[in-house]
Amino acid sequence: MTLKAYSIDKKKFQFPAILLFIILFVTACSSTKFIEPNQSIVKVVHIDSIPDKLKEEAMNYIQKDIRPASRLGINVGLYNVFYTLFKTKSVGKKAPVLDSTLVEISRGQVEKFLMSKGFFMAKVKAEIKVKNQRAQVDFIATPGPAFFINKITYNIPDSTIKDLYLYKKSFVTHLHEKVQYDDDSLSLEREQIYQMMKQHGYYDFSRPYVRFEVDTALNKSKANVTLFIDTPAGNAKHIQYVIGETNIIIAPSSAGFTDSITLNPRIAKGVRFTDQSKRFRRNPIVRYDFLKQGETYDISKENLTYDRLYGLNVFKNVKIEYTKAKDSSNKLDPWIQLTPQKRMSNRIEGEVPFNAGTVGFTLSNTYTNNNIFRGGERFEFQIKGGLQSRIGQGGSLFSDIYQRDFSLSANLAVPRLMVPFNIPLMGKNGMPYTTFSTSYVYALQQDFFVRRVFLNSITYDWVETKSKLHSFTPLNFEYRFGGLLIDTTTASGQALVLANAYNINLLTRKDLTLGMKYAYSLNADKLLLNKSFVYFRGNIDMAGNMLYGLSRIIDGKHNPAQGDYANILGLPFNQYIRPEIDVRWYKSLGVDKQFVARINAGVGYAYGNSTDVPFEKLFFAGGASGVRAWQARTLGPGNYNRGISIPDEATRKTLYGIDQLGQMHIEANLEYRYKLIDNFFGAKLKGAVFLDAGNVWNISPGSTHPETYFKFNNLQNQLGIGTGMGLRYDLQYFVFRFDVGLKLRDPQFEPSQQWVIEKLFSGRKAFQDKYYSQNSPDQYRFFQYNFGIGLPF
Repeated sequence: MTLKAYSIDKKKFQFPAILLFIILFVTACSSTKFIEPNQSIVKVVHIDSIPDKLKEEAMNYIQKDIRPASRLGINVGLYNVFYTLFKTKSVGKKAPVLDSTLVEISRGQVEKFLMSKGFFMAKVKAEIKVKNQRAQVDFIATPGPAFFINKITYNIPDSTIKDLYLYKKSFVTHLHEKVQYDDDSLSLEREQIYQMMKQHGYYDFSRPYVRFEVDTALNKSKANVTLFIDTPAGNAKHIQYVIGETNIIIAPSSAGFTDSITLNPRIAKGVRFTDQSKRFRRNPIVRYDFLKQGETYDISKENLTYDRLYGLNVFKNVKIEYTKAKDSSNKLDPWIQLTPQKRMSNRIEGEVPFNAGTVGFTLSNTYTNNNIFRGGERFEFQIKGGLQSRIGQGGSLFSDIYQRDFSLSANLAVPRLMVPFNIPLMGKNGMPYTTFSTSYVYALQQDFFVRRVFLNSITYDWVETKSKLHSFTPLNFEYRFGGLLIDTTTASGQALVLANAYNINLLTRKDLTLGMKYAYSLNADKLLLNKSFVYFRGNIDMAGNMLYGLSRIIDGKHNPAQGDYANILGLPFNQYIRPEIDVRWYKSLGVDKQFVARINAGVGYAYGNSTDVPFEKLFFAGGASGVRAWQARTLGPGNYNRGISIPDEATRKTLYGIDQLGQMHIEANLEYRYKLIDNFFGAKLKGAVFLDAGNVWNISPGSTHPETYFKFNNLQNQLGIGTGMGLRYDLQYFVFRFDVGLKLRDPQFEPSQQWVIEKLFSGRKAFQDKYYSQNSPDQYRFFQYNFGIGLPF
């Protein structure tokens, strides 16, 4: 269920909210009443006299049961309230009770931590101060001198491995002379050597073969390090393996393998393919087996095979084992065992989109067939329908249904790039897909218009690296047609057309679109990680150039400026370019704290055979992932004011959601995210504060409203600015989100009146009453409530 926005009666919840705050405050301040008289609560833990860069990591070695909770008052207060009233431990965190045994364990762990960082003479003592059953624990360190690596020597009896290590050392080593000693560097070195050996054929190699000796019996705080790579007991060398014959076996069903397996007698290119389910073709599966006969064993290719076979989304279990060939001492025969998933599924989903002025529902049914053509293809067919109704107009809930939508769509995703040339190492960095899509969309706005759109496309998606994704649509065909449901000869019909002839023309015209699209994204794989990075997504949609060239060759007389358009099959075709970018800077500020800055901008520009872009290509502002103080499609364009531009109430009501679109979009967002409660019914409750700014504008001629056009020298007076705060209920796999946006500056008013935040505290009712008298049925709301699933960006 997707919840977009909802208006809440604040007075109704005012008293309970104040009461809850008082309870939390009192219980947080008096949390000692929940412990025994001879116990104390740990309120503060300090680690003194160690380098600042180590303090945060050292805190991790303090036992959790004596570590003060983050935001202690909220976490402990909620725990006490919910435990007292409901006997549940699923909210907040119990106050940490002082335990001298845990203090001593923590002292020893911090001391060992300092030694692991090169402070071999470190000593740590613990001091406990208790007052009124509140304890402060201080860990006071005497770190001593830091030891630096003086010399690194190597003891590697196997000359082949020694040569390999010394050759690769400069690329992978974490161990250097003249740097401070650190156990982590040795651990990383051991792991790098293990991976290096497993990538170069040494199947039997294990981590214990790598060990270190550290000699600190030197003057001037220096240490000598010796690296050992031992050989197997009883052997002078490690064995390097090559891949032999591969067996790929598919189980009869999702229940798994039976006791007996009859292998396929046929072997082709070193692979024996046995499909007991009779549901898979050989080539689409073998394509993603990267363990090739005659090649040196490489664990990275084994992991790649795992990833791609799972990535096909047709196997619920993948298992790779090896047998050593009997005819050779250095051959490994891979056995890849695959258990298929259920082939078909059906999913019914419901959605309730609602906001301050409308409510509705959407219902969809999606049929999915994995492996429809026995090659890992995924076929989806969806039927979707919904309606939207205005509320608050004095009638029943669905007495004013103003919008109905219906769509049919089918998608076929093939797990490879279907191109007429060979691509080496296809799928090395990610699963590629070729997707064929077709859909039909029907939209009806009551007493206004009906619109139908056919969409067809072929798209290639591939992964350059884990952080670089590409999507290219070489063929995108769209056919649109619609019509007005109003009588334009009547006064009301003429008023409607006069109010927004530009968008009405876009809604009702019949046309074709033939073009292509391309999208590139960077670091999309890091979006759910609390790290510092830059995210970028750019896409471009181009249409009509090829058709325009053909039309010029066939007939060069047409002139779009005079309404003389070239036609294909009797219909005008669109010609436009529509680029859009989304750039974000994510800055980690420590555990569960992050700052995000974002700029999102796009423009649709028509040229050649067109004077405007299709209606579906226009931009809107506001909404749960945009400028959150405004409901979607209610901000802009430019300085547009519905009450002034559309004086008739009935016309405003009919054009709702249609008249506030634009051909250009600019938006900027700042958001600070932090953790509020460690445990809130089994998940983390996080908070956010944000500042949003943006708008949409017109840039092409044709609109009768000059205030909607972008003017750079007046940009400061054309931006909507909002702020707010929100809650995120983080279940790891998905996030429920609630945001409250507050309007600060509204561009629909005169520049001197745009800082509407002043009206919130002075003359609010008079301001809202005046607005309603000029803009009814629209009401002015300073606050916008947004519900959603997932982070806004």
